[in-house]
Amino acid sequence: MIRTAIVGVGNCASSLVQGVHYCRAKGASAIGVPFPKLGPYVPGDIEFVAAFDIDARKAGRDLSEAVFAEPNCTAIFHRDVPKLNVTVGRGPSLDGMTAFLGNQAPQRSFVPSTAPEMSASEVVTALKAAQTEVVISFLPVGSQQASEFYANCALEAGAAFVNAIPVFLASNPTWANAFKQRGLPILGDDFKAQVGATIVHRTLAHLFDMRGAVLDRSYQLNVGGNTDFLNMMDHNRLLSKRESKTEAVQSALEHRLSDENVRIGPSDYVPWLNDQKVGYVRLEGRLLGGVPMNMEVRLSVEDSPNAAAMAMSAIRCAKIALDRKLSGAIWEASAFLFKHPPRQVQDDEGHRLIVDFAEGRL
Repeated sequence: MIRTAIVGVGNCASSLVQGVHYCRAKGASAIGVPFPKLGPYVPGDIEFVAAFDIDARKAGRDLSEAVFAEPNCTAIFHRDVPKLNVTVGRGPSLDGMTAFLGNQAPQRSFVPSTAPEMSASEVVTALKAAQTEVVISFLPVGSQQASEFYANCALEAGAAFVNAIPVFLASNPTWANAFKQRGLPILGDDFKAQVGATIVHRTLAHLFDMRGAVLDRSYQLNVGGNTDFLNMMDHNRLLSKRESKTEAVQSALEHRLSDENVRIGPSDYVPWLNDQKVGYVRLEGRLLGGVPMNMEVRLSVEDSPNAAAMAMSAIRCAKIALDRKLSGAIWEASAFLFKHPPRQVQDDEGHRLIVDFAEGRL
């Protein structure tokens, strides 16, 4: 089993916990599972041993209950999650909560727990007591301080770290080296969803190059109704998110677009969409002889299961890295799974890399 701790028991955590137990129940008949086996591990090998959150409806409850508590609003595709005997700890708030996450109706926003916030030493002690092997962070976008806090706790506890969000850790040489020095792996940053707006946008942008067309300008505008989109109404927290999504698309092109000809990122919060994300992608370019053309795509997806599918793969890759005593940024596994990995490659190459990594051919 892969002993895993979750930081941030939001919608993505809910989908991850549901997904692991769904895979255990369905086995080989489970639908939509990327990499049913990576090395010796299947998704059902993930075991949740610790969790941390700041919301009063989650902190102090068993993880099996907390993943279904408000303000979570993602699809429930596997309700049958047994009691996990994992009490969600009241982590420190730090910069994990903005005014936008506290000024809506309670069912829409965070309700901070009044329980004492855990110190770094208390979090490390909890991780060690649970014999945690992998820590995965689902903190809100823009949580720089909180992300660094939990990354440091993973280092002190001797655990691998999977960074699901666009705070740059695995792709930051300083942090990658910190994990290298401790002999621990780190994967990240910012998951590419299974079939989300960014992976579709990358694919279409790359298509222009493969077919000899010229891409002149492009945008990707996303709206949604979960707490992630509510949090991102604070545009000061969007800098790294825009950079991550934009770089994911730019890196797929032979010739980068100028800054004024590309716009990618979350655009608005629409409460009734709940965990549904709607992405609008437009590409404008020229064909033979400079003849103009344009393409528009509308994509509607449930946001959190889309990320959880990648999380199940990343956790297993982190465990494989631990087994092999690999340390620092595991770029070979990160390239396919994340928008802002330590090294960018085309997605077909990233797929080959992660398979070869899992099979020990790298």
